[in-house]
Amino acid sequence: MSGHSKWSTIKRKKGKEDAKRGRIFTKFIREISVAAKTGGGDPEGNPRLRTAIANAKTQNMPTENIERAIKRGTGELEGVSYEEFTYEGYGPGGAAVLVDILTDNKNRTVADIRHAFSKNNGNLAETGSVAWVFDKKGIIVFDKNKVEEDKLIDLALEAGAEDVREGENEYDVITAPGDFEKVKEAIDKANLNYELAEISMVPKNTVKLDEKNAQQILRLMEMLEESDDVQRVYSNFDIPDEIMEKLSTS
Repeated sequence: MSGHSKWSTIKRKKGKEDAKRGRIFTKFIREISVAAKTGGGDPEGNPRLRTAIANAKTQNMPTENIERAIKRGTGELEGVSYEEFTYEGYGPGGAAVLVDILTDNKNRTVADIRHAFSKNNGNLAETGSVAWVFDKKGIIVFDKNKVEEDKLIDLALEAGAEDVREGENEYDVITAPGDFEKVKEAIDKANLNYELAEISMVPKNTVKLDEKNAQQILRLMEMLEESDDVQRVYSNFDIPDEIMEKLSTS
């Protein structure tokens, strides 16, 4: 199981999502506010805002919360000013890690991020050190047992997807960022059920981890995401399914 968007699938397997719904909402509020501030409050003319709202709705975030976040971003309501940047680093086993940040206190954030890396056998790196490992792509993940391969491939490619990649237990539909919404819409209209759909940083290559390093990098990912300042974490780790299943139930 590779580590880019699959981290979201891992979190569900470990039962973390519902327990941290309040923190998830906080992250969505920040993303929606910043998207509205930078691109305007109309989702139709602001793809980043449109995507942020769609992601928030997948977690059943109340409409009134979304509307307030937009108004904070556009200045209709008083809000906090956030800085936006990305940290790069290496995790256990040499896995590349990207951490997207929205914060109102950069000094606090860098201390928290540095602590998380150092505690889990990783380290922060210079800007550009690992970013080259990733490409920004749309990704829609399907459980192999819940979708017909030929139907998915034909539909996805006809809708404009770049590729459909087969993993051990899943299919990944890969799109250019600008084509993500139309491909997802075609899949939704066909009533195909997916595990995950998002704009993500997809690694060009992966690093396979043994059980010890796999356990450490999952702890690192969890610790990073416990910070309200962290919006998303990406990595190129590859954990064999038998190890992942063992760690998911531990």
